[in-house]
Amino acid sequence: MLMIEHRDTGWRYWLVTVILLTAGIAGWRWGFVAAIALTVVHLLHFLWREGSFASFPVQVRTGYLLLLLASLPGPMQWLYWVPTIGTWAQVIFGYCAMARIVSLMPWNKREPYTWRLFWRTFTARPVRGNILQGLPPAPPFG
Repeated sequence: MLMIEHRDTGWRYWLVTVILLTAGIAGWRWGFVAAIALTVVHLLHFLWREGSFASFPVQVRTGYLLLLLASLPGPMQWLYWVPTIGTWAQVIFGYCAMARIVSLMPWNKREPYTWRLFWRTFTARPVRGNILQGLPPAPPFG
């Protein structure tokens, strides 16, 4: 299922970012730096819009920025393949692995860690909004 949301500001940020990352992987070394700079703007925009670092969209963009920064040193640049592939999945299909990982952080989860929670988190269909809103309900405890 395609989830092209060309009218959504966040989607447009992700599209330009993944184009820059793809250019970086293709050999334009400034593509990575430009993607990081754009991600800082993206993060600041959403921080201003959401008003808190605790908001889920800001947490996702912070995690994404940290991944891009960790990938910047020369020996680590192979790691740029991860956000590039993941961001193409986000732009085309609406599947955001970073959001799913962030949803499992202790301050975001609403139930104990189990294999079932991990399975539901990573196999849930993409949804508009964020993964916290779209996870299937947890089975009853007991």
